[in-house]
Amino acid sequence: MVVSTEALIGIALIELGLVVMPGPNMIYLVSRSVVQGRRAGLISLAGVGTGFLIYLLAAAAGLATLFALVPEIYVGLKLAGAVYLLWLAWKALRPGGSSAFTPNALEPDRPRKLFGMGLLTCLLNPKIAILYISLLPQFVDPSRGHVGAQSLILGLVQTAVGVLVNAIFVITAGSVAIFFSRKPLWAKIHRYVTGTALAVFAVKLATDRAQPVAAP
Repeated sequence: MVVSTEALIGIALIELGLVVMPGPNMIYLVSRSVVQGRRAGLISLAGVGTGFLIYLLAAAAGLATLFALVPEIYVGLKLAGAVYLLWLAWKALRPGGSSAFTPNALEPDRPRKLFGMGLLTCLLNPKIAILYISLLPQFVDPSRGHVGAQSLILGLVQTAVGVLVNAIFVITAGSVAIFFSRKPLWAKIHRYVTGTALAVFAVKLATDRAQPVAAP
């Protein structure tokens, strides 16, 4: 198998932790769904998913060359990923954080613009860029060969998890927004649980001493 089971589970769990964190994609999709309905939210999500794939294809091609030329850069990317996870954990755990299910006011848009705005929101989201640049590589094992193929498979798993969870948010946005507005304690619990999970992942990445082997 080109990619280990541990790597597949790891990237899926990381993406699950990231996707439930309030960020540009979630805030836009939830706001669009609450304001204009589930169909509008799903069309916007199609644009977000396309943005994932664009980043993935660019990263898969670049990572193969990167590891072939400078495998030592793995350590720097891994530490950058750990720092990024800690930053996201702090954003979730700091006092006064707001829930992503507090929607922004948006004007109704046509399907083409909904798709385009979803795509643009994803492409301009620094969380997605850093995910592919610094987090994805630490799940790649150059000793297995086919670095580009590993990156592609792992990225597809990440994309599938991200789109599926965001689809759940889109479908349930209205109900969850009402629930969190009435139960602020649960909104706070949501932030604390996801923030703690991301902090644990960050510490694990930072303390992992495994070194990559140069790709053949």
